[in-house]
Amino acid sequence: MDFFTKIDIPAADFKIDYTSRLAFFGSCFADNISAQFAERKFHVLVNPFGTVYNPVSLAGQIKAIADGKIFGEEDVFQDTRCDGLWHCWDAHSSLSGATKEECIEKLNAATAQARGFLQKADTAFITLGSAFVYYLKDIDKPVSNCHRQDPHLFERRLISVEEASQSIQKIVALLRDTNCNVHIVFTVSPLRHMSDGAHNNTLSKSTLQLAIHSTTIDYFPSYEIVMDELRDYRFYAEDMIHLSKTAEEYIFERMTETYCDSTTRENMAKVEKFLKMANHRIQDESSPATQELKKKLAAQALELEKQIPGLKLG
Repeated sequence: MDFFTKIDIPAADFKIDYTSRLAFFGSCFADNISAQFAERKFHVLVNPFGTVYNPVSLAGQIKAIADGKIFGEEDVFQDTRCDGLWHCWDAHSSLSGATKEECIEKLNAATAQARGFLQKADTAFITLGSAFVYYLKDIDKPVSNCHRQDPHLFERRLISVEEASQSIQKIVALLRDTNCNVHIVFTVSPLRHMSDGAHNNTLSKSTLQLAIHSTTIDYFPSYEIVMDELRDYRFYAEDMIHLSKTAEEYIFERMTETYCDSTTRENMAKVEKFLKMANHRIQDESSPATQELKKKLAAQALELEKQIPGLKLG
């Protein structure tokens, strides 16, 4: 008798290893999964303009990267209500600045770095979290971040399946225009947006699922893994909405089974073992034993880098 519904995930027709460059865009689930790869020393780019949940805003961000957009004064605004910072509707507050010039400089640096990475990327993972989009009422512009501005400035809409599909197709086209060799994988975030209410969350996720289904692209079933394999609140954090560390690690394990061959998974185990030892708390930095341990770790790091092509532990 089976008490566990395991999702069948076909093996991917491409593989990831330590020579791969992996780009992650989308919701906070993309941040969490990319961190799993980064912690194991893969080459990772994640959300250069900050976390974004809906496909319309994400398409706008990727267009800026693909076009090599040069941001200027017309792309930023000053928060005159609160702290006087300069922001961009298309970016997270980490790219905001105390001056207009600082904000623009951060935006252009992020664009240039992301475009350079994407041009050589092997795989782009796109995680969509919501089909609700905020629009500036005056100009009907979709925004990625409201920057805590007056709520009356915005209209919040649930986009249609067709609108979501058009944005997904735009994302794919832009990525392939930037790098014709990049593999593109979409997934739907399993994190529920309960602030929308249970029914609206279902409508939102269903819209994304149908839009992805209407487009011929690769799909990784992270949403289905949580809904069926991890159908238990013990796999959630204390807020009962976000996933626990155990759940994130399990989804990461399913991803590596799908996109990494046995050699790469063995190499990951070696890296994890080394990092566990390297991150061990040192009591006395100046002791002879500590100095000997540091020499041993340096030698092991060099040996691992020789054994595993593409690995950089420094």
